[in-house]
Amino acid sequence: MIAADLLWIPFVVVAALTQVARNAMQRELTVSLGTAGAAQVRFVFGLPFAVIFLFIVLSATRDPWPAIGPSFWPWLLLGTLTQVGATALMLTAMKSSSFVVTTAYIKTEPIQAAVFGFVFLSDSLTLWKFVAIIIATLGVVMTAVRPGGTKAFGDLKPTLIGLASGAAFALSSVAYRGAILSLFGVSFVTAATVTLVIGLAVQALILTVYLLVWNRATMLAILRLWRPSLLAGFLGAVASQFWFLAFATTTIANVRTLALIEVLAAQALSIYRFKQRITGPEILGIVLIVFGVGLLVAVH
Repeated sequence: MIAADLLWIPFVVVAALTQVARNAMQRELTVSLGTAGAAQVRFVFGLPFAVIFLFIVLSATRDPWPAIGPSFWPWLLLGTLTQVGATALMLTAMKSSSFVVTTAYIKTEPIQAAVFGFVFLSDSLTLWKFVAIIIATLGVVMTAVRPGGTKAFGDLKPTLIGLASGAAFALSSVAYRGAILSLFGVSFVTAATVTLVIGLAVQALILTVYLLVWNRATMLAILRLWRPSLLAGFLGAVASQFWFLAFATTTIANVRTLALIEVLAAQALSIYRFKQRITGPEILGIVLIVFGVGLLVAVH
């Protein structure tokens, strides 16, 4: 049995690994649907699975539907809107010649999440925990360095896009945790799942209206590709379910730092599937990520 205060660790591991698989599916769908269409798949096809998860949770826990107070909605809307904004900034980065550098700045999210969590939710932030976050984040930056690419780190545009996207992702996670913690009288599993279902519904509605107004052809294409979209939606729902369970059980700084194992999984996939050679800076980055994450878990 895993101690209750350590449940967040397997939650994050499952979420991160499932997200790597979901991202691989979404990359393939992007070719046919574009970035907005591939993002919509995550919400529209993920929502039914999230609802199924909710029914299972309510049946297993016998929890009532939680009383949703006035503080829930500001947190939830902040979480959904900043997540959409962060995704938009990330998609902008994908079109940039400095995508790798921008991605490195996006991965400063754990540092920003630690600060936001401390400020808005009074999450604990010890010196050693902050040191662990810094070390792991530096490791991610090292894995993003490519030969001849370090000059781009001095460019203002990728710096601003990356930092803004990382801040939006961090604020979104903090807001979702705030929404979950505002629900009382039910188990943390129910609170997390209810928040996920409502959040996905809001995001699906926002993006559906956007596509119907600006790009109806993409909506039709999504329906035609329902089979691969269904799998991507399922993987996205599973990943989100475990992210929200983690948000409910520990600080966002812990979640987003341990989540950097996603970088390790993506590296392993690139080496195995695409036979990509690993560079010296990448090896150093991997060592720093492992050390930083290990230190975080040790001092928790």
